This record gives sequence, C-alpha cells and structure tokens, in this order.
Amino acid sequence: MNFVEELRRRGLLHDSIPGTEEFLNENKVKGYVGFDPTATSLHIGNLVPVILLRHLQQAGHTPVVLVGGATGMIGDPSGKSAERNLISEEQLQQNVNAIKAQLEKLIDFTGPNAAILVNNYDWIKNFSFLEFLREAGKHISVNYMMAKDSVKNRLETGISFTEFSYQLIQGYDFYHLWKNQEVKLQMGGSDQWGNITTGTEFIRRKAQGEAYALVAPLITKADGSKFGKSEQGNVWLSPEFTSPYKFYQFWLNITDAEALKLIKIFSFRPVEELDELIAKHHEATHERVLQKTLAEDVTTWIHGADEYRKALEASELLFGRGTAEQLAAFDEQRIISVFEGVPTFEVDREKLKAGISMLSLVSEETAIFPSKGEARRMFQNNGVFLNKENAGENVIINESNLIAGKFLLVGKGKKNYNLVVVH
Repeated sequence: MNFVEELRRRGLLHDSIPGTEEFLNENKVKGYVGFDPTATSLHIGNLVPVILLRHLQQAGHTPVVLVGGATGMIGDPSGKSAERNLISEEQLQQNVNAIKAQLEKLIDFTGPNAAILVNNYDWIKNFSFLEFLREAGKHISVNYMMAKDSVKNRLETGISFTEFSYQLIQGYDFYHLWKNQEVKLQMGGSDQWGNITTGTEFIRRKAQGEAYALVAPLITKADGSKFGKSEQGNVWLSPEFTSPYKFYQFWLNITDAEALKLIKIFSFRPVEELDELIAKHHEATHERVLQKTLAEDVTTWIHGADEYRKALEASELLFGRGTAEQLAAFDEQRIISVFEGVPTFEVDREKLKAGISMLSLVSEETAIFPSKGEARRMFQNNGVFLNKENAGENVIINESNLIAGKFLLVGKGKKNYNLVVVH
C-alpha cells in the first residue's frame, strides 16, 4: 500500500518534506510520533497521530511511539497562548504509565513490524546542562528557532526559556532515534510542523543525514472550534473520565458536515466502502449512517465490542425501542452514566419498604410533578412510565421495583426521564 497516497485519500495529509512519499515507497522505514504525558489519559484530539501510526504499520512500516517523559516536564508552546504550569515528577510518572498502557492497546506491538515504545527521558536524563548546550544547542541558531510560529505567536505575551527550548529537545529526540534506531520519519499534527522540521534540520546540520517529515491537518469542528471537546470538556479515552456511553454519544451526535469530513479519518474501513456509505448518507441524511458508523468503529476500537454493544443498547433504551428487560439488566455504573444530567430526586428507603403509590411518588415524595392535579391528568392520558413500562397512579412501588437495588426511572412521556435514587 502506498502509505502517503492512502493518507491523501482519507484527508489525512497536510504537508510533508519533499521526497517523503518517494522514500517511503522505496523503503521499509521506522516512523515515530511523540505524545507528551500532560494527563493520565489521552483524549480524542490525540487520536489522529495514533491513526497515522496505524496506517504506517498497515503499509508495512514500523511505528515508533515516543512518550515524552522529558518533554512533558517542559511544556510544548505550540498552539498555546500562555505558559503551561509545570507538572511534578511524581504526577508526570503517573501520566507516563497511564498513557503507555493506553497506546499499547491502540497500536499492534506484535508481529513482523511490531510497534516500538520509547521514552525520551531515558536519553535526556543523562545530559548535564552544559553537555546539552554543546551537543544540541550548537547546531540550531536562535534565528532559526525564533522563526517558528510556535515562538513568534508568543513573543507579545511572553515565552520562557523553558518552553523556548522545547523544539530543541524535540529536534534532538529525532536525531537520537535517527542515530540509534534508524528512525527516518517523524509525523504529527500540522501544529507540530515547526518542531518536527527542527529535527530534520538538526540531523542535516549535525550528521549531514537525511530524515523525513509528514503532518496531518488539525481537525476542527464545523464551526471552526477545536475538535475533541464536548460541553463537559475533553472527550477522554479513559472510561474513568468519559464513559463508553458518553464516548459513543459524542460520535453519534456530530453534525452531517463533521461526519462527512471525519468518516475517512477515524474509520479504518476501506475507502471504497466508506464512499458507498457517503453515497447512502446523501440519499437519506435522516438515517445518520455516517454518524452510526463512526460511533461503532471508534467506540469498538477504543473500548471494545462489548462496550460498544452496551452503549448501543443504552442509546436504544433512551431514544428508541429499548425494553424494561434491558433496563433491568443495567448495573449502577451504567445507570449513572446513561442518565447523567436528567432531573434526579432522592427517596428514603424506609418509605419504599412500606410501599408508596405512583401518585405519591411523583407528586409528594418528589417534585417530578408540581401538583397531584397535574400528575393525575398525565396518568389519565397514560403518560407516566415506571422503568420503561406504563404505570397507573394507584400502582404500589416497593423495593422489588428497584433497578440495581437503588434506582427508579420515571418517565413523563416516553423520553422525558427522571431518576429517583433510593437511600
């Protein structure tokens, strides 16, 4: 497979150093991407570089994953308007370990061109300040460094020497991998172009060697804002920060314009198959075939087929033909995840042991309805539901009705949910 052409077909190619495509077509190479451990999880904004590595591996080349234990201590100024706060060494190590574990699940570390994992702290830690100035600083001029957008954009607001030096360390990383592991290619997002080409320039000046670079476009939403965030903030890969259900819903709810742009980037299905799906989308946009495909493919990749199935089932329960039997199988974690944000009320368990009527539950024990009169009108129209089943006002509720031993789901209509938590 022509790796660069595949990226081009998928909208994943923004720029490359001249000769990169020809070199990759004629040689089996090692190519790397760096990830700074700024948190204990990657988020979906980090996925495009991972996708570059996956396609590189599928084309027969060897992906190298660099976790920036050293650069994470510095802070990359690229795309930032202000100085980052420094991370403690203890927190940084926790982040490194967590991100390593995630990356090992996203890229294949087995087989003939198994991925390689490295940490730049392993070689940067041995440098004294004077040694680094002599070994690295001598080969890149201040003029060259100041011409980079990541620096120029910060001159008015200010940039510390710490962040100014970031591109020099990243440049040395490329040289180290080029020299010691024969890594000839570095990839990343287009905001990394300046840092990456500092590496190719470093290799040229210090060793008269050749190295190559390739970057993908920055992914933005339809309104031009940064991709990878929801109303609650970043969409994380870790289920501890973003549940698989919320993760699935993020992809399911993207706009048609976003889906058309993202389907070939985030799905690994053959381009020809995706072209057919795009044609189906244009024929019946209301069916949201692209959003459903993205939600399935990315959720399955990140969280596995079982979590995708659970997310699909939960979505059907809320917005489709989900049944009371499906709801009864939900555990506490899924209930909390799926019904996050719906009106929530608390009821004392002792009252439930004695049994209370539906009318009392929705109008006296909770404020689901502001009055008995309004509640009765809804009951008369068969508009009140308990745990996805129609319920009359005289139905007596007790502990046997609880989901996961703790919850009652009350519907005002079929899709207007209220969660009752029993303590």
